[in-house]
Amino acid sequence: MKLAIDAMGGDHAPGTIVEGTIKAAKTFPDLEFVLVGDKSQLEPLVGAQRGIKILHTTEKIEGTDAPVQAVRRKKQASMVLAVQEVREGRCAAAISGGNTGALMASGLFAVGRIKGIDRPALAPTLPTVHEHKGFLFLDVGANAETRPENLLQYATMGAIYAEKVMHRANPRIGLLNIGEEPGKGNELTKKAYQLLSEAPIHFIGNVESRDLLQGPADVIVADGFSGNLVLKSIEGTAMSLVGLLKETLGGSFYTKVLTGLMYGKLKKMRKHMDYSAYGGALLFGLAAPIIKVHGAADSEAVFTAIRQAKLLVEEDVVGIIEETIQNKHYDWLNRKI
Repeated sequence: MKLAIDAMGGDHAPGTIVEGTIKAAKTFPDLEFVLVGDKSQLEPLVGAQRGIKILHTTEKIEGTDAPVQAVRRKKQASMVLAVQEVREGRCAAAISGGNTGALMASGLFAVGRIKGIDRPALAPTLPTVHEHKGFLFLDVGANAETRPENLLQYATMGAIYAEKVMHRANPRIGLLNIGEEPGKGNELTKKAYQLLSEAPIHFIGNVESRDLLQGPADVIVADGFSGNLVLKSIEGTAMSLVGLLKETLGGSFYTKVLTGLMYGKLKKMRKHMDYSAYGGALLFGLAAPIIKVHGAADSEAVFTAIRQAKLLVEEDVVGIIEETIQNKHYDWLNRKI
């Protein structure tokens, strides 16, 4: 199996990207990698590591670039070429920490959508407080405007992923809403609730944002606008709490001693809530596995995303989703309300 890695995408590229790839090459000797980026920067980092080839380009897409225009204009950008490797069949999946919108555009232009999926969704796996499982959250920003049938498709794709990759039997599906009662929400969530209730999935009903980290469901579906707001709120709160803890526990001699005594517990808590342990965000609905890692991802997050891509390909998750969507027994997926 060969994977394409955009070595120039992300805040700490190419260093952390190469470091994570080297760890994966050592851990999974059956994998091969194509690192796409500036050869002069990559060769000293890769060294003599086996299983890694470099596809040279000096062009890259910046985080400030307009996504669609950048993909069309920068045809030799590292991200575009990485996705192109998948389109041409030379690689089974692509991973990038670069511009999210540009990665989505690259995926749509190069590999296209699964037939029957109207709009792809961006879906990370987030940690939960009480269980070392995490939950799949889609969509978190691929589509600002969404129809009820899109949420039904998200739920179906999420259920397949949760079963095949997260190994959850009969995964629980929840709908992000402002209240638990069936009649809550706007027209979108009310209609989506009806569709999800009538679908042959384990739909548990509405879930409020305050309960997400408690792990009420294996998969949470939302429109991209609301999902992105919630995701950014969770990230911002987590960073603020970490900053507050550092300020509080480092304030005096006694708190520093206390911190030393609690170091093991604090380290365990930080590791448990670290997003890097859960892999990247899959672009659900594309016809091949394309994974977005966080722009600030460290090498461990890159390694985990590679492991995630490996499992996605081995389990043929995209193929199963495509077969499910197109199966005549799943005509309910195309139902509108």
